Amino acid sequence: MMERDLMDIRAETDELTTDKMWVIMGPQHPFSHGLWTLKVELDGEIITDAEPIVGYLHRGWEKECENRPYAKIVPMADRLCYAASMTYSHLYCMTVEKALDIEVPEKAQYIRVVSDEICRISSHLMWLAAVGTDLGNFTVFLWCMREREYWMDLFVRLCGARMTTNYPRIGGVRNDITDLFDRDVDRCTEHFEKSLWDIITLIDDSSIFVSRMKGTGILTREQCVNLGITGPAMRGNGVDFDIRRDDPYETYGKIDFEVPVMNDGDSYSRYMVRVEELFQSCRIIKQAMQKIRAIGKNAPYRLKVPTNVPACTAMCRLEDPRGESLMYLVADGSGKPYRLKVRSPIFTNVSASKPLVVGSRIADVPAIMAMIDMCLGETDR
Repeated sequence: MMERDLMDIRAETDELTTDKMWVIMGPQHPFSHGLWTLKVELDGEIITDAEPIVGYLHRGWEKECENRPYAKIVPMADRLCYAASMTYSHLYCMTVEKALDIEVPEKAQYIRVVSDEICRISSHLMWLAAVGTDLGNFTVFLWCMREREYWMDLFVRLCGARMTTNYPRIGGVRNDITDLFDRDVDRCTEHFEKSLWDIITLIDDSSIFVSRMKGTGILTREQCVNLGITGPAMRGNGVDFDIRRDDPYETYGKIDFEVPVMNDGDSYSRYMVRVEELFQSCRIIKQAMQKIRAIGKNAPYRLKVPTNVPACTAMCRLEDPRGESLMYLVADGSGKPYRLKVRSPIFTNVSASKPLVVGSRIADVPAIMAMIDMCLGETDR
């Protein structure tokens, strides 16, 4: 080709313009992990704007609570997030107990700590399994779901249910730990601490997995704080805050554990924070089980509580697997809440969609948004 022809082609390429276009990802897109939509504006493959849309799953949960007795809201709280059912029913019970101004028995507090950490492990494992399918690594999905089954079996030993556990009660827990649970919890913890290394090695050996996570979905520490992001997504941005340590509830203040924090602020940092949290949850479970055994079998695990709550307001928060969950109760002295408001972590975290994906390629969106660990049940309520 003559030199003059090449110059003409380069000139035409320099003048080439592309039209931006909006692409709708959701509400049934494979990346979405639930009913929500992410609208992205594309310039070629690069994302120039984004808008998250939720509301497809709204069930009026908070309004429904105004028509039910306090005790009958506990199983409803399980349904807020099926992956974190234990923590949500725990949070609701803590909020009502604060309004009643009662302190549950120490044994019940340790049992709640153990059950919350099992819930955290099973939730993180399901998240990691979903990330495996998002990035085309089906073996990660299989291994994570296999390990999750051991923890689900522990839930069955504890309360007879796998997902909607309905175990915490206002004033304590439904029943004491069973002998089978006491026997298997140590086995499960020791087995998991070894098998988790196999999963980590599998992921770190996958070039697709690592290249899709490192350097993508970067947020600054200031953006993270200003947007109100919490949980592992926040700690992956260098913000050293965990409610279990910094505003302890139940018996977390008596247990020794570390809060993992990473400073790179990308998808890989959020992945690493969750993996480290899995090890720390095992550490917490071991210590709490030692305390429960020291307290003894005949110790009380539940109080009798009144059906009516005096007129007052009460607010409680806890460290959910996805971040800070909060409930605000307004009681009018009757047997039903006057108002009950939920602050869910994902409803806030999803607001960071735009700064997370703008500037990235559209192929990186599934990996970036997977690190938020979406759960639409608690987001829309």
